Amino acid sequence: MSSEPPSHAVQGNYLDQVIHYHVRTKHHFNRYARSLGYLDWANQPDPFRRFEGAQLIPLPLLKPDEEPLSPAYGAMYEQIGVPCQPVSLKTLSRFLEFALALSAWKKAGESEWALRMNPSSGNLHPTEGYLVLPRIEGLDVAAGLYHYAPKEHGLERRAEFQADAVDQLMAAFPPHAVLVGLTSVHWREAWKYGERAFRYCNHDVGHAIGAARIAAATLGWNMVLLEGMDQDTVARLLGIDRKEDFGEAEAEHADCLAVIWPVGEVKGERLGVRGGNHVPLFLDAAIVKELAGGAWHGKANRLSREHGVHWDIIDEVAEASRKLACDTHGVPLPSSSVTPHVSPLTPHGASAGQIIRQRRSAVSFDGRTSISAATFFHMMQRVIPCAERAQLERPIPWDVWPYDPAIHLMIFVHRVEGLTPGLYFLVRDHRKLSYIQRAMSSELSWIIAPGCPEGLLLYQLLEGDARKLAVQVSCHQDIAGDSAFSFGMLAEFEGSLRERGAWWYPRLFWEAGLLGQVLYLEAEAAGVRATGIGCFFDDPVHEIVGIQGLAIQALYHFTIGGPVEDRRLQTLPPYGHLVREK
Repeated sequence: MSSEPPSHAVQGNYLDQVIHYHVRTKHHFNRYARSLGYLDWANQPDPFRRFEGAQLIPLPLLKPDEEPLSPAYGAMYEQIGVPCQPVSLKTLSRFLEFALALSAWKKAGESEWALRMNPSSGNLHPTEGYLVLPRIEGLDVAAGLYHYAPKEHGLERRAEFQADAVDQLMAAFPPHAVLVGLTSVHWREAWKYGERAFRYCNHDVGHAIGAARIAAATLGWNMVLLEGMDQDTVARLLGIDRKEDFGEAEAEHADCLAVIWPVGEVKGERLGVRGGNHVPLFLDAAIVKELAGGAWHGKANRLSREHGVHWDIIDEVAEASRKLACDTHGVPLPSSSVTPHVSPLTPHGASAGQIIRQRRSAVSFDGRTSISAATFFHMMQRVIPCAERAQLERPIPWDVWPYDPAIHLMIFVHRVEGLTPGLYFLVRDHRKLSYIQRAMSSELSWIIAPGCPEGLLLYQLLEGDARKLAVQVSCHQDIAGDSAFSFGMLAEFEGSLRERGAWWYPRLFWEAGLLGQVLYLEAEAAGVRATGIGCFFDDPVHEIVGIQGLAIQALYHFTIGGPVEDRRLQTLPPYGHLVREK
């Protein structure tokens, strides 16, 4: 069953608005998408949202060698020897640390700014995180809604939820399940990037989904997006529809909800599913409405004194792309015999926590560092979701994603030992190969890359030095050519939007961000570094491979290579300010 969808006429109007936004916010060689054109430093948004009057519950600041210990990076993906941790303040602290917390402070002269575990375009961090906590034995926190405050590494209690009602809401999920919510403050990105900011906010949602799924995996927890939800119910549960709590403060946009739960045994107890062998991808809207009628606490802080220009088109596309229907379906739990990993077992060196903590976005590359073909192929295998499998039997983190892949990679290979420089293409779902080939120039070669592992659809399209071309189409940024390789994420666009609806538009960017998050960590594990590139010339990218129309569209660029560190910057610990205050 599902709620009543909008009429075809209304759906068509929403879709037209979304496509209009996408076309209008393209960058061109002779014209960039509309923005202010300069940085209004006097009104730079506060990077930290707080709710004044809400109780703040500090989370324990855990050292890397303190329980719960992080598994080896490779073991985390393979889920080999990763103990299932109970849900407690300590394990929630570790989860939030790896997902959304500060990773360091940077200092230059008198200026200081925080970096976070989850990447963000321009380090602007529009994404806010929430937890819905039920009664759980060993978790000494009242049932309710909590906002995560990353600077304080604490939980702000936004709402008191009646424990019995929360138990009823969570009854169909595995025992000890917790809800995670993500929202976006569009203004944080629009302040710098203008109309294109909606794209970047949704990239960041995808990165945050990936960061949260991988954080959960380090604890032996599973996670799925509750994509059956309509956004009005998400907003109601997270309290961001409460105008009385926001006043003149910048609004938050409801993005998504996910459920996380321990897998296997906790303290000798085998955790099954109370509601059967399926995990629902929705919540009961009536119970959510009941919960929202309880006591709320806190008023949102205003992030900027003034806004200058208000970008109406962002509000319009956000409204047009809302998910309005609720679908009451679920996903089957995997059998206990399923082996999670699909790629060959990798040496278990650095811990997952070390890789997560050290992740940074490179600001420049040395133009010399190369990587081996084996490393390159391993990275490509890591982004294959094995979509033919049942969702929860897919490799991490693709088991969080309830959709078939719609993003594929056009790769500029510069310095990969064993591969001829040139243009390559990775098809992430073998069922899409003919569709993609038909959408591109018939003159491309489509030769399987030499040495490519069996089953990996990595093709050489054109041979030659692609460094200048990569720089040119990435808004003349040298990082696209000075790397070992860079790539554009190309999405199945107009056809998928017309099939699914306007609500699918943000999810294309979520998938791109999720894919980028995997490669951020893979780069660190390989001893190199990555960075996302949101600025690229859309249609010139398409022209490289002969794409015409809107069947396939570039959504995100990315680049990986040997980083050049800026020695002028000082790096400070993420929570030194809290230690000093004690």
